[in-house]
Amino acid sequence: MGGGGSSTRRVTFEADENENITVVKGVRLSDSLIDRMKEPSSPSGRPQSQHRSASGAVNDEELKKRIAEELALERARRDSEAQKRRLFGKLLERERISSNEHLTRAILRERAATEEERQKAQRFARQLEEKDRELKKHDAYYKEQLARLEERSAQFYKVTTEQYQKAADEVSARFK
Repeated sequence: MGGGGSSTRRVTFEADENENITVVKGVRLSDSLIDRMKEPSSPSGRPQSQHRSASGAVNDEELKKRIAEELALERARRDSEAQKRRLFGKLLERERISSNEHLTRAILRERAATEEERQKAQRFARQLEEKDRELKKHDAYYKEQLARLEERSAQFYKVTTEQYQKAADEVSARFK
């Protein structure tokens, strides 16, 4: 029924002048503990008398033993709760650290992805500018070629028209 590895505390028991109440010094008792101590709990199942009998010393010893057991149980319960709180605190701290690490990694991944997208956009912009310059060069080249072809076509038309006119004049002069 003991509390396990908890530290011991010195408790003193004294009887008051009327021998009706045992005074426990150095210990705080909760109301529930006092109520439990007031409950009858003899091993044979018969209720203890409310009045002090001739065996008051035995009852005092029994009460002292019961108080010590209750104190040990209460101390063990408090130690257990404190240990649970410490464990829960450690778990919360680990979880907080873990979530911070996940968040940091997610932020870094997002930053890297954003930087990669920015570089990709810059690369595509340069490629687009290069294509645009190339298209402008081709456009200028083809316009120049078209102008030459039109000029040559005009010269050819002029020469052809002059040759046709000359040939027509010759045929006309022959048959006149």
